[in-house]
Amino acid sequence: MAPGKKPVLNRHYAFISPAAVPRGVSGADRAVCPGSARSWRRCGVARLQGAVDEKDVVAQYFNSNGFERWRKIYSETAEVNRVQRDIRDGHRQTVEAVLHMLDEDGTDYAQHTFCDAGCGVGSLALPLAQRNAKRVTAFDISEAMVNEARRRADELLPPEQRARCDFRVADVEGFRSDHPYDTICCVDVMIHYPTERAEAMLRHLSSMARSRMIITFAPKTLYYVLLKKVGELFPGPSRVTRAYQHSEADIRAALRRLGWQVRREHFTATWFYFSKLLEVVRAPDTPNA
Repeated sequence: MAPGKKPVLNRHYAFISPAAVPRGVSGADRAVCPGSARSWRRCGVARLQGAVDEKDVVAQYFNSNGFERWRKIYSETAEVNRVQRDIRDGHRQTVEAVLHMLDEDGTDYAQHTFCDAGCGVGSLALPLAQRNAKRVTAFDISEAMVNEARRRADELLPPEQRARCDFRVADVEGFRSDHPYDTICCVDVMIHYPTERAEAMLRHLSSMARSRMIITFAPKTLYYVLLKKVGELFPGPSRVTRAYQHSEADIRAALRRLGWQVRREHFTATWFYFSKLLEVVRAPDTPNA
């Protein structure tokens, strides 16, 4: 890699060489559209002069070719390749860590309301509903993902649990609720957005959280060289999508400014999946939403 060149992350949390990025695409625009040079031109990225709206790119990706790929990854039985299986295991471990924290607290699910922001196919929302949560509101920017989550809920949940589980199509900053939630979870979402957008997302989620938030992000680490080598294992346009790592110090600072303090944390690391989990509660003297 040439000196001064920054790598572009792919959705497998690895790095893609800047040489793979089409000419005419500069700066932050390089990391926000999947595909080959033809795909980039089709997306219009090369013609963009200002900032790209990551929300539109994420929605487009997960409503099109990305949906089927991630539907399989987030399935327990669908046939996937070795890398996808590893990512499936990593995501499952993170979801299990969230549920363990809630169970360890002796959460009274029957009296507890949850919001699952960026719910995907329901990997977290469904287990919460199965624990007889008072209410689970789950949303995702991808209509295809939400429809799959609804299908799985219809298939897995008995009527009384299904009635307390609501799935909606919305992006994190655009979601609106007329009441706060006891716990808001946002798992494997911030990797799709740059730090400034992630902080805005945290601010909005904070405004709807009564007592706790559980968030995850891909942390910036010293594994850049390794990740770059891993990224080289995945040539081809179908695997190139945007992804962002975040400084843990920046995320913690943003949460402190919003009146939250970290109570517990967890780190999940497999070969191709890296996720830092922070459980935060309102700091003393901080008013609830």
